[in-house]
Amino acid sequence: MNDIKVSLPDGSQRALPQGSTIFDLAASIGAGLAKAAIAGKIDGSLVDLNTLLTDGAKVEIVTEKSPEALTIIRHSTSHLMAQAVKALFPQAKVTIGPAIETGFYYDFDVDHPFTPEDLEKIEEKMRELAKADLKIERRELSGADAIALFRGMGEDYKVELIEDLGAETVSLYSQGDFVDLCRGPHLPKTSFIKAFKLTSIAGAYWRGDEKRAMLQRVYGTAFADKKELDAYLARIEEAKKRDHRKLGRELDLFSFNDEVGAGLVIWHPKGAMLRTILEDFERKEHLKRGYDIVLGPQILKTELWQRSGHYENYRENMYFTTVDEQSYGVKPMNCLAHMMIYKSQLRSYRDLPLRYFELGTVHRHERAGVLHGLLRVRGFTQDDAHILCTPDQLDVEIKGVLAFVADVMRIFGFEYEMELSTRPEKSIGSDDAWELATSALLSALKDSGRPFEINEGDGAFYGPKIDIKLRDALDRRWQCATIQCDFTLPERFDLTYVDADGEKKRPVMVHRVILGAIERFIGVLIEHHAGNFPTWLAPVQAIIVTVTDNQIPYAQRAFDTLRAAGVRVQKDFRNEKLGFKIREAQLQKIPYMLVVGDKEVESGLLAPRYRDGKNLEGMTPDQFVSFIETEVKSFH
Repeated sequence: MNDIKVSLPDGSQRALPQGSTIFDLAASIGAGLAKAAIAGKIDGSLVDLNTLLTDGAKVEIVTEKSPEALTIIRHSTSHLMAQAVKALFPQAKVTIGPAIETGFYYDFDVDHPFTPEDLEKIEEKMRELAKADLKIERRELSGADAIALFRGMGEDYKVELIEDLGAETVSLYSQGDFVDLCRGPHLPKTSFIKAFKLTSIAGAYWRGDEKRAMLQRVYGTAFADKKELDAYLARIEEAKKRDHRKLGRELDLFSFNDEVGAGLVIWHPKGAMLRTILEDFERKEHLKRGYDIVLGPQILKTELWQRSGHYENYRENMYFTTVDEQSYGVKPMNCLAHMMIYKSQLRSYRDLPLRYFELGTVHRHERAGVLHGLLRVRGFTQDDAHILCTPDQLDVEIKGVLAFVADVMRIFGFEYEMELSTRPEKSIGSDDAWELATSALLSALKDSGRPFEINEGDGAFYGPKIDIKLRDALDRRWQCATIQCDFTLPERFDLTYVDADGEKKRPVMVHRVILGAIERFIGVLIEHHAGNFPTWLAPVQAIIVTVTDNQIPYAQRAFDTLRAAGVRVQKDFRNEKLGFKIREAQLQKIPYMLVVGDKEVESGLLAPRYRDGKNLEGMTPDQFVSFIETEVKSFH
């Protein structure tokens, strides 16, 4: 029998007997690699360790240090958790259990709602099953046989999944007496699962449909070793302290109320001030870069949403109303009004580019199960802009937005990552238009010199996009800025300009946001800073605190001076002990406490104290105003 030859990542080739697996290849290279191997890649596709090799294949060994390892470990751990649940709660029905960015989850249909005590029992059973060193084995069955198998097991959700797949064959994975429907790949044995923790319980509708069964979702995480797990759990504990919903209540920034409606934010004075600071910053930065500020209506006729493609491709996320027997759509995006502004007069190539900016409030029908504080709401305001330009100007405009993003992220102190999202299955427009748009974004990304990833099939329905994900203080990623290139909507709305040759031409439209949803960005800011906003962003920059009632007249004059100069200042003249008032101000995370006692009254000074307890030298009210102005300017 002839040997087969496979290629390794370094370009070398290796000969192996026919019937050899990924593991055999690893063992032929070295015992250490064989011990470290957890999976493999054949011609770029992830596969199990026991997958047979074929002649001419390009092969890579996946170890715990490989970029793909964590997903495999977490997916295998989700199966281990499902096996443990079935062992402890035999009547539970299993649904789906994917790996996610922070770990994994699995959804179960159970009569008995899980408790924290149940999680401890499940975790203990998982450890027992991991130590049992069960083989994780893959097999393929026909769709019909797989349906019969799961129907016999009473696993109705698996039957539904297979029926919807409509595939001739499906793959199953088994470990001990547990069988699951899965594409894989997985670890070779349960003993490879070493460091995991179940973290929380939540409700989740089957397939995200509020009309379907409510399931119990168990979240967990897993890592290659305990050190990584412990570091992650420490970050989780810190994240709980920084939770923007908790801090939003404590700092009196915003609230939600069931009487008002789910996903609708009520901004309190300090929260509204924080928004105003951000919005004023946005207007200033956009005007500096040649944007015109515009405003569109909240509702537009449904016919417009039909023409744009939103009605066909996005209506499940929209709200509709009827006025004077005319159907209207509540806007989920701002682009339609901006195109109407463009169409309001004849445009010349000399007018372009036109950059329309709107702090546009939009409403989207998000499912109740995905709403999450400020991070996922139904009503929000975007720093939305649309650039209409000639095809020749497109490269410069995209690069201009990328530079804008870089400037703003620097001001806020965020590192960020970028990815190019390409055409989704549900989309409008010609292949040529999508190719032109994708090429334009790709070229600008390459010229930027920054690394980026390709996210296949996740573009907007009208065009590809660059997504910018910022990294916060806990190294979490948040989607904020996006740049979308659109040749399709200008065609649908017959947008034109007169070129130098006197002919009518079609402009290109760039949809873009910088911070994204203001609500979401504020949620990220709260957690990033743990509520300790830098002075330029703090809704309250300073508070004047008196020692006794004797200092109130002087303290009031100082307060008036600071407020007239634009310092966001509060006062605490209550008849309380100074230490109590200082602690309250620290809990409110106010950057500066200005103490006024008899000494300060006599000298005409204020005694500034930073929120971390550090005391500064005495200053007159005017000197403190200059001090704050200098600090604020340093952030820009």
